[in-house]
Amino acid sequence: MTVVGPFGLSVRDQALEADVQAGLAAVEEGLLEATKSDVPFITEAAQHLVRAGGKRFRPLLVMLAAQFGDPYAPGVVPSAVVVELTHLATLYHDDVMDEAEKRRGVDSANARWGNSLAVLTGDFLFARASHILADLGPEAVRIQAEAFERLVTGQILETAGPRDGRDPIDHYLDVLAGKTGSLVAVSGRYGAMMSGADERTVDILTHYGERLGIAFQLADDVLDIASDSHESGKTPGTDLREGIATLPVLHLRAQAAATGSAADLELCEMLDGDLTDDALHAEVLRRLRVHPALEQARRDTVRYAEEARSTLAPLPDCYAKAALENLCDAVVHRAG
Repeated sequence: MTVVGPFGLSVRDQALEADVQAGLAAVEEGLLEATKSDVPFITEAAQHLVRAGGKRFRPLLVMLAAQFGDPYAPGVVPSAVVVELTHLATLYHDDVMDEAEKRRGVDSANARWGNSLAVLTGDFLFARASHILADLGPEAVRIQAEAFERLVTGQILETAGPRDGRDPIDHYLDVLAGKTGSLVAVSGRYGAMMSGADERTVDILTHYGERLGIAFQLADDVLDIASDSHESGKTPGTDLREGIATLPVLHLRAQAAATGSAADLELCEMLDGDLTDDALHAEVLRRLRVHPALEQARRDTVRYAEEARSTLAPLPDCYAKAALENLCDAVVHRAG
């Protein structure tokens, strides 16, 4: 059993490992090529996060999904480049919205060059992804457009908050389905579709990607509280500092409302305070790390990962299916 890629996926077959490694290497070359510009500064800014590394989670899923058809089909690698470029573009924009200082262990683009240039660089990456898509056909363009609409809608819903009477946790999970699940679903869909897999397989891998994408983001929610910067590559508690209510916080608020616990209500008050104060921020992190709400968020992560795994049941048993199942385990492992 070998480990493939920065994400640490276990693969049990040498031929599959070789295919995935070759595909990811080609994606890396494609990302560098797609982020080149005649203007050297644009190249530097556009390649900033590419060169910082990353898990390449979405391209990995494209490569594995392509195993259910012809993994060497010409559209497989370009479609993987498209989903990763789109993901990278959203990171540039997210860091501006969150005022993040670190991303993947390096200074965020906005911290290095300012918000305006970070936003424009994200736009540049979207443009390059669209250029590649144009060669993949109108169906690929339509799929990407629908996913991008869902992604932006999810971001808007997160910013607007739940409507009156809506359960905040249900609202948040809908947000994640749009913000994260949509693009991971496209990764599974592109891999299967570009490889020529049958329609039923394409549908299965699309739904698998959606559930896995939500689990992946929930694991990030847990990491934002539970990890240090060395593990996550970004500043712990970034979402807390920006007032973004991730799942552990939502579980805490729900438990405080249900039980009236003085300690929980006090922690909620602290969350509503000025978390730009380093001492208060550190104390909130300390308390959340030992609170049952964090463990509940971990259980939710496991639940979505298991739903993704069960989606794969109709597919024939093979090394690629086993690798996709192992990917569910890898996502859960990130959440502890």
